Amino acid sequence: MYSHFGGLIFDMDGTLIDSGALHQFAWTSALENYQLPVDPVLMRSLAGVPTKETVEIVVKTFNIQADIDPEEVNTFKEALVHEHFKDYVKTTALESIVLQYHGIKPLAVGTGAYTEEAKNILEACNILHLFDAVIGADQVANPKPAADTFLKAAESIAVKPEECVVFEDSVYGLQAARAAGMHAVDVLETHNIINDYFLPTT
Repeated sequence: MYSHFGGLIFDMDGTLIDSGALHQFAWTSALENYQLPVDPVLMRSLAGVPTKETVEIVVKTFNIQADIDPEEVNTFKEALVHEHFKDYVKTTALESIVLQYHGIKPLAVGTGAYTEEAKNILEACNILHLFDAVIGADQVANPKPAADTFLKAAESIAVKPEECVVFEDSVYGLQAARAAGMHAVDVLETHNIINDYFLPTT
């Protein structure tokens, strides 16, 4: 199905890894700890946006006057993720595509998570070894929805951007893939993979 592409690039959270419940737990705990509003609709719309940028958007959206340090919130949230990720994460149906093309096509992960966290989660799911590169938000100047993450992923696997296919679940991620000049696959539409991150309750 994807054999005509030179390389395959996968978003992680909500795409390759079912981690929505993990991040919802960590975000809810972090926001409540810093007395910031927990708005499920806003948080779901920001899926794929790195932690510090998300904090900045929340503060701006709700006109928070308190002195909130995004780096401090990030550290708090990442500690929760590190402590609890093994209780939550598992692979999605896309693991079969990874296994199908492993050793045949170059494979990379391009994620809005930070690299160390991403590698820990992929390792916990026993699939880290299947990838030739893991590109996290800390490796690029402009994270998603900018094209940087996927362009760096393509460079890391030595495949031209126009020859790459990107698997994504978020609006920002799909924008980033298209901005990079790559073919974008919406995994909800194509593979019926639903990210259970701040899903509507009604």
